[in-house]
Amino acid sequence: MSSPLPVIAFLDILSGPELIVVLAVVLIFFGGDKMPEFARGLGKVVREFRKAAGDVEREFKRVIEEVEHPVNETLNTIKPVLTAPPDHPPAPFTPPSYHPDDTALEQPPAPDLAGPVAPPPANPIRNRSEPPAMPEI
Repeated sequence: MSSPLPVIAFLDILSGPELIVVLAVVLIFFGGDKMPEFARGLGKVVREFRKAAGDVEREFKRVIEEVEHPVNETLNTIKPVLTAPPDHPPAPFTPPSYHPDDTALEQPPAPDLAGPVAPPPANPIRNRSEPPAMPEI
């Protein structure tokens, strides 16, 4: 069971006997003379809380409407374009075919490898298979 007043929602967990004990303790601490004043103060707190909660809810609704209005206008503008049938049907897809006589698919001629060969570049790093040269003393 949910409480209609969010401020005193903790009363949902209190059953009859616990509630009577809590009210008796409040009566003892505040006395019979202060109970109407205490109830009025609690009523004001609940009223202010409801008012603040309503203000927050109205502000959220206002912001949501401000955001939704341009979005709805844009959707109404582009919806006819998106749902309109095309001016002409699309052409059916035909995969490309390969014919051996097709010159567009020929390979370029291979480079001439029979020409003179350049000597290998000089390598300043010694060959690891040779032992290192011994310095003269």
